Amino acid sequence: MKDIWAIILAAGESSRMKAPKMVLPFGKNTIIETVIANVAASDIDKMVVVLGSWKEEILQVIEKYHVNHCFNDNYKQGMLSSVQCGLRFIPGEFKCALICPGDQPMVDKGIINMLISAFNKSGKGIVVPLHEKKRGHPVIIGSRFYNEILNLEPADTLRRIMDNHPGDIEEVETTFSSVLKDIDTPDDYLNELKLIR
Repeated sequence: MKDIWAIILAAGESSRMKAPKMVLPFGKNTIIETVIANVAASDIDKMVVVLGSWKEEILQVIEKYHVNHCFNDNYKQGMLSSVQCGLRFIPGEFKCALICPGDQPMVDKGIINMLISAFNKSGKGIVVPLHEKKRGHPVIIGSRFYNEILNLEPADTLRRIMDNHPGDIEEVETTFSSVLKDIDTPDDYLNELKLIR
């Protein structure tokens, strides 16, 4: 059986937060620890955390979990460069990769498993969660798109893959607004803290 990987994107500069948001408290842990715990509790086989800005601060927090990590030298080019970095890290053949923003601690194992199940059952190469007909994250991308993603230009996004293969997308409607939310600003952070309290 080929492995299902999670690529956790934690390389951003947190410019709108003006602080390393991945290590901000969230419940009993930090944002990045909560994301790692949610992925670890799901049906994902292996994971890699992609680091860039705030590398040392994040490593201090996650090293006790013995998770794989890689460093994206090109993190200032944007999220796609981190996806590419994570894909290059995966050794050998794999089934698919869950592209998981590191600032979505609200996405729990139930949502992740729902997406994995849809990937396994649908035969489609891309699985995207919806909430009220809006596309969100995380998304699953099949390994058959590996080379195509690596060959995208830095200014591109994963949306290019979806635009190129509209018939290969499985949309999964969920009742969870968390698939549409990430933590970019201090207000986002405070709102999510209120919800978990």
